Amino acid sequence: MSKSFPIPLNALRAIEIVARRGALAPAAEELGVTVGAVSQHLRRAEERLGVELFARTPQGLRPLPALLAVLPLLSGGFGQSQEGLAGLNGAHDSVLNVTVGSVFASRWLIWRVRKFATLPQGLEVRLNVTAEMVDLSRPDIDCGIRYGDGHWPGTRSSLIGGQEYQPVCSPLLLERLSTPAHLAGVPVIADNTSMLDWPNWLSSAGVDPKMKLSGPHYSDASLAFDAAIDGQGVLLAADMMSADAVSDGRLVRPFEHPVRSPRGYYLAVAQGRRESHKLKLFRDWLAAETAASARGYRFQAAD
Repeated sequence: MSKSFPIPLNALRAIEIVARRGALAPAAEELGVTVGAVSQHLRRAEERLGVELFARTPQGLRPLPALLAVLPLLSGGFGQSQEGLAGLNGAHDSVLNVTVGSVFASRWLIWRVRKFATLPQGLEVRLNVTAEMVDLSRPDIDCGIRYGDGHWPGTRSSLIGGQEYQPVCSPLLLERLSTPAHLAGVPVIADNTSMLDWPNWLSSAGVDPKMKLSGPHYSDASLAFDAAIDGQGVLLAADMMSADAVSDGRLVRPFEHPVRSPRGYYLAVAQGRRESHKLKLFRDWLAAETAASARGYRFQAAD
């Protein structure tokens, strides 16, 4: 006869969530219990197992080596259980839930995603558009599209594109921008959420990277794009995100001087989660659409 778990499954799930998220509150929310109950789960689990699982630090709860060693197995096990339950009823086989930031959603994906829905498999994409780092192990999320270096704890990721970036602006400002040095004399839009590097671009263009730039500030990347289209200033943008607006003439690239960043847009999924058929279809479709976008074919017909 197989041995029973030394600790309850709810406690095991609490351990796995806290180890990934570094706090009690996310586990409490996901399990539908209080923060105090999660704390008791951890304490009792450590007592029964006879090993300390977490270090209590000013930055939150950090898993100790013993827990880190088995965390991939725990996360993978819960992920496979969720997939198994979903497979019993097949209710979500035709729906792909994707969490994505506002810029990628509004400047690129929304104009193309209908074509994915017209594929012979008839899959529907539901977008969860948010600036927050959504937990990709949630059962209601299949994958995420994130901007960064591709390394996020508890995930595996593959590059989509968007590594090259450069200034863009409305055609109304073009005559005032003969050289990069002229950026000092025009408004430059500050996207407070952006990870793109103005000093790095200025240096690559042969301009003092400490050159003073001033202009309107926006805390929403999509609004910063709209401000650039409206002629409010010059915006530093990933070529992939500005491609459609450049193609139809709403934006121009005054210097045609792209710089390659170590960051880009990635398709990310929870570590240990099996790649479903619908996710593979989405991954392959993204690769094809990214290639088409690079060639300037925004409205490539769906076959």
